[in-house]
Parts: sequence; structure tokens; C-alpha cells
Amino acid sequence: MNYKVEKALKDNKISLIVIAVLWIVLTIILVSPIAYSIAEATDNGIFNLNTFFQQIFSAITSFNKFFVMFDSKYIGTFLNTLLYFSIAYTIFCVIGLYRSKPKNEYADIEHGSSDWSAHGEQYRVLSKNKGILLARDNYLPVNKRGNVNVLVVGRFRFW
Repeated sequence: MNYKVEKALKDNKISLIVIAVLWIVLTIILVSPIAYSIAEATDNGIFNLNTFFQQIFSAITSFNKFFVMFDSKYIGTFLNTLLYFSIAYTIFCVIGLYRSKPKNEYADIEHGSSDWSAHGEQYRVLSKNKGILLARDNYLPVNKRGNVNVLVVGRFRFW
């Protein structure tokens, strides 16, 4: 089971970087205007929906609301909104990474290649230079003793 997590993290390094950058961008572009609009629309504990919609459209079009968030009036609303957004964003990211994990330990391994051997071990049986081509840099020598029959699996196409 551990190989699945390791392979998913290894295969998704770039995705994790994109996820982090997207979180930062969405925090600046989306979360701060929403938090600003919620704080402006809440007056004496009563939420005014009309004020919220008026404020959100103007807040999204101007990018300076992110720096306003650190004022004492807005910081609590901003942190609460950021917390809820981060939880939802993390859930979606974990689901995405979970779905990208390999189905088994042999996923993405080419069948029929010489990946089964290491450090030239296959050249005790095969030749590196000439014979019947099996894979890149792997030839079945025709001058060896024993069976040199080759089964080719696949299609033959020409047109």
C-alpha cells in the first residue's frame, strides 16, 4: 500500500506545485473579495444580501482588497473564510490525488521491455549488438545454442 502513496506523490510533484500556486492565487483573487464583501454586508450581526452582491463585484474587479484584509475590521472574517476555503480545497485536492494513484504496483511499466533486469544482466542471455531485435539495445543472438524461436505479439500494419 505504501508504494501507491509514494508513486502518487512522485508522479504528482508538478501537480502539487500547481495546487499550491493555485491556492495562493485563489486566496488573493477569490477569498479576499468574498471576505471583504461578507464583512461589509454584515452590519450589527445582520447579513444584507444586496450589499454583499454589490460589494463582491466591485471587490473582485479591484485587486487591492487583499491588502485591506489585514485591517482589524476584516481580519477575523478573512481568516474564517480562508479556513473554510482551505478545508474545501484540501478535500478536492486529496480526492484528485487519490484518484491519480496507481491501481497496482506494475502500473506504467512497459511490458516486454528490458526493465526487468539491471546493470546489463540481460546480456548474459541476449546480445547488445546484433541478432533478432527484441527491444532497444536488446538482441536475441542467432548463433547461440538452444532455442532461438521468437514469438511476436502485436499487429502488422501497412498501407
